[in-house]
Amino acid sequence: METPVVIVGGGPVGLTAALLLARFGVPSVVCEAAAERDPVGSRSICTQRDVLDILHRVGCGQQLAAEGVTWTHGRTYHRDVELFRITFPAGGEAGFPPFVNIPQARVESVLEAAVAAEPLIGLRYGTAVTGLAQDRDGVVVSTVAGELRATHVIGADGCHSVVREALGLPFEGESFADRFLIADIRAELPFGPQRRFHFDPVWNPGRQVLLHPQPDSVWRIDWQVPAGFDLAEARASGEVDARIRRITGETPYEIVWLSAYRFAQRTAASYVEGRVLLAGDAAHVMTPFGARGLNSGIADAENAAWKIAFDRLGWAGPALLGSYHDERHAAAVENLRVTGRTMRFLVPPDEAAMARRREVLARAADDPAARAEVDSGKLYEPYWYLDSPLTTAWEVHGFPTEPGLTRPVVPGVLCPDALMPGGRLRERFGPGFTLIGTDRVPPAVDTPVPVVRLRLDDAEPLGPRPGRVWVVRPDGHLAAVLDDADSESLGAAIRRARGFQGSPGGSLRAATGSHP
Repeated sequence: METPVVIVGGGPVGLTAALLLARFGVPSVVCEAAAERDPVGSRSICTQRDVLDILHRVGCGQQLAAEGVTWTHGRTYHRDVELFRITFPAGGEAGFPPFVNIPQARVESVLEAAVAAEPLIGLRYGTAVTGLAQDRDGVVVSTVAGELRATHVIGADGCHSVVREALGLPFEGESFADRFLIADIRAELPFGPQRRFHFDPVWNPGRQVLLHPQPDSVWRIDWQVPAGFDLAEARASGEVDARIRRITGETPYEIVWLSAYRFAQRTAASYVEGRVLLAGDAAHVMTPFGARGLNSGIADAENAAWKIAFDRLGWAGPALLGSYHDERHAAAVENLRVTGRTMRFLVPPDEAAMARRREVLARAADDPAARAEVDSGKLYEPYWYLDSPLTTAWEVHGFPTEPGLTRPVVPGVLCPDALMPGGRLRERFGPGFTLIGTDRVPPAVDTPVPVVRLRLDDAEPLGPRPGRVWVVRPDGHLAAVLDDADSESLGAAIRRARGFQGSPGGSLRAATGSHP
């Protein structure tokens, strides 16, 4: 039997990684410590459109989008005054809706059904991992049920990761004193499919409340509560019911799930140690305001899966596995920067910061400049790999990094989607590289990796230019954008993207152009 990849943790990140590896014909064993799956609880609920594309590649995106609640606008209030609303364009033929709310438990259920239908994946419940050791041939994983031999390991076992601890990696960052009470309630509320964020409402003075719709008339409600909040005591005393009633009024409701959390911002020092990679909460944890946790974890899974598959198939250069850390650690640092700034506004660290927040919120009702300073969470966006060792160099001036800004189509960013005969561009991305031309089909390339060559007639999202070719990685990110591309320059860009550094001609050819 072929030696598998062992994935530690059977949550959405681990299951997605297993399904993505199966696209390459790579077998895996998923070790889940729990005896069975917990079928309730929203936990992470907000899935972004580009992450739905990843889930679509493993056969689950359409189902999750159809079952979930699509929302296209969010409203932010201070006390009883609406400060502003944000609106996203609805999804059309070319792509998924901007955000779909569906509880994590349901995401896991849909992924598990796909795993059960895939003979290359073994999912083992009640199989807690207790340690691991690496040698020149791979990794030996110790579990409560015995040892497993693996070519590679993906640690996707959450914030209390056994894999991270076995590697001796620090998990540096901070925790916040205030707690958050989270309730899933079933009720017919009059708000419609929208995100509602309340600063300092009369029914939670001095703190915040966030509401998100879910399928089947379920609402997720997050209250910021004091550090000493006790959930069992609050439920027994009627405090939880009183909090809910301040939102629902006399409308009947049913509690589906309750929990209380203290949020943290942390990242591992390294995401790659030999043949062991960390993903999701095992690598990084961040506050949920902005929906950056699970979405970035799924992106971790895709990044890890194609690089491990290339390594097993003999397609990887010496820098490919290590580039997982370069790319996904940088993504986590950016997410932590954004969510950290949000938390400093939501939970000011000192009286001066609290005074500034009160002043900004007071002005925001009438002052557009103040509204721009109100931070209730900047929503997830895919990260850009401009500085990755896999990316062929391109001259970029003033690349926009702040949330919500439009990114230019340059090497390192996620390739925009576009309509094609019979479907969408992103649906054509396979387990190899994709070459896109607009005035002609790109030339053939001598490489062991599968290459799909496309001519895209409607290339407006890419910013077409005669002779230009876009080189797309298996995860949809642009490895290179080449002008006057020929087989040699395309081969050099693909070689660089496979982890062979210093490919002759690769950087030089692309650097002669700049983004229009």
